[in-house]
Amino acid sequence: MLAIGVDVGGTSVRAGVVDERGALLDTSRVGTPGDELALEDAITGVVEELRNRHEVGAVGLAVAAFVRPDLRSVMFAPHLAWRAAPVADRIAKRVGLPVRLEHDANAATVAEHRFGAARGARVVSLIAIGTGIGAGLLLDGDLFRGGHGVAPELGHLCVLPGGRACSCGKYGCWERYCSGTALAATAVELLARHPGRSTVLAREVAGDPGSVTGRRVAGAARDGDPIAKRAMAELARWLGEGLALVADVYDPEVVVIAGGVSESAPLFLDEAREHYAAAITGAGHRPLARIRTAQLGDETTIVGAATLAREERAVGTG
Repeated sequence: MLAIGVDVGGTSVRAGVVDERGALLDTSRVGTPGDELALEDAITGVVEELRNRHEVGAVGLAVAAFVRPDLRSVMFAPHLAWRAAPVADRIAKRVGLPVRLEHDANAATVAEHRFGAARGARVVSLIAIGTGIGAGLLLDGDLFRGGHGVAPELGHLCVLPGGRACSCGKYGCWERYCSGTALAATAVELLARHPGRSTVLAREVAGDPGSVTGRRVAGAARDGDPIAKRAMAELARWLGEGLALVADVYDPEVVVIAGGVSESAPLFLDEAREHYAAAITGAGHRPLARIRTAQLGDETTIVGAATLAREERAVGTG
């Protein structure tokens, strides 16, 4: 059975038809509207477009949101219009297919476990590093959601008490030091402290700190810019420190690094592994997690959402 996976993000709604081997057969994409009805219109539109070209049996929606344990409703989505919304039932009624709702990082974790970098592992942690940090956790092959469906919010672990302000209302959260946003913030701080030391990055921003992005910092680091390289080293340090905390609690066999920042992994991942190995409790006297980048790239969340929807449909009809 083919299934459609839909990745509902803050800037775009991306959908794809996925087969039972995790292969992406066809795609559709639209921008993310700002209001609730238009957002559901957009989701319905991409699903119907793909259904016109393929015979599918189920739809999986992956959202960056708190999802209720029954996997039918969104409690809260910081970058989307839904608040206490029965999203799965609304979309199912409109498209006439079973709909499975899931947190986007959970969907990505399932995809990497079934088809990618964590295949066969028993305990898996996925860290999706983009604008912030999303996370998923598999324990003995099952997704861990916590008591109310919102775990694991690893991006909001406090790594530096009293540190940078976070949009969640706390200070010093991991994602404020290890994300694309954090990479840009670190570079701006370093530029202010060392105005004469940067070459490529200083020339690109031309005195406008608002133009600094994580992607631009990564590009400057590849070109050898000293400030950008220092900012990337800071990201590596905080990634390693955070992974050590995760390992102390969950002891994963495999950690998968996903998200947009993972595209720059050659610039920071080896150094992050060294920080992780040094910071973990019992360093030198215990096995370390294998830290890998996601193998499915941008398709990971779509593949995972479709896979979960297919499996739920199969159980329901079995």
